[in-house]
Amino acid sequence: MSITSLPVLDFARYHNPAERPAFLQQLRHAARDVGFFYLTNHGIEDELQRTLQQEARRFFALSEAQKQQVAMIHSPHFRGYNRAAAELTRGQPDWREQFDIGAERPALQLADDAPRWQQLQGPNLWPAALPTLKPALLTWQQAMTGMAIDLLRAFAEALFLPVTAFDALYGEKPNEHIKLIRYPGQQESQSSQGVGAHKDSGFLSFLLQDAQKGLQVEVSEGEWIDAAPLPGSFVVNIGELLELATNGYLRATVHRVVSPPADQERLSIAFFLGAQLDAVVPVYALPEALAQEAHGPQSDPQNPLLRDVGWNYLKGRLRSHPDVAERYYRDVLRERTEQLIA
Repeated sequence: MSITSLPVLDFARYHNPAERPAFLQQLRHAARDVGFFYLTNHGIEDELQRTLQQEARRFFALSEAQKQQVAMIHSPHFRGYNRAAAELTRGQPDWREQFDIGAERPALQLADDAPRWQQLQGPNLWPAALPTLKPALLTWQQAMTGMAIDLLRAFAEALFLPVTAFDALYGEKPNEHIKLIRYPGQQESQSSQGVGAHKDSGFLSFLLQDAQKGLQVEVSEGEWIDAAPLPGSFVVNIGELLELATNGYLRATVHRVVSPPADQERLSIAFFLGAQLDAVVPVYALPEALAQEAHGPQSDPQNPLLRDVGWNYLKGRLRSHPDVAERYYRDVLRERTEQLIA
């Protein structure tokens, strides 16, 4: 049966004991069969969402010079602003400008023998011209982390695991990542790649969309459907960590964004919940009926999955941001080159 639209899940049903079993069954099938769904009644206040979108628009309306003051090239932690075409997906430039923040934590003092992924922890860059952005983003980040962990525990229940099964992976320092993203309209000199086809690397991804469509999901090989905006919802998708942890029972689905028409633009805000950087992803023992349907994770030969979370995350950032990689991680790039030659 062909999939023509994403399933819609009402999170309020999870918090209703009478409706929880039906919700968990729906969640399991949505994650297994599609890997994407809309989540409604998620508990994040509308006013907070509107404030965040307003702040994002104000940020992108800053002058280029003001945005460049917080350019990602100034951050060894891969935080900050990137102009359109600065980030790569599968080697091709993405036609979007964006601002990345992570968990607001101090940088670690690295010993000589420390794994280089420890440098990913650190402070964010904040634009001096827009002081209201920081409190809005950090408030939303805290609210999203709580909701995302709640949903992750629902996943554990849906897989007939203990409700706290995944807690040890994110621990007290989950990998919280936000992207403010603006997609300008298509130009004749540019491709229509807002962002190229890819999978997300963490546990769960949440997308707050405006009214402009653009996100597309590959529901089967070569078959794409639109994840059209649904007011009041997040688009949620499974990341590679859950695909790894369930031996491929859950599905991290390929998706992409097509740039809006020439006279339009698109604003989206993404939140990614990942494991803490020092975690190693195990394979969880699923019930026999589910385990028989787990056929192993699908790893891209050009970008293989690693169970060591820190290295897997760093690998992805190095590929996406070669300018930052060259400035702060030249030794890692040299080691990778030597390994390929050996």
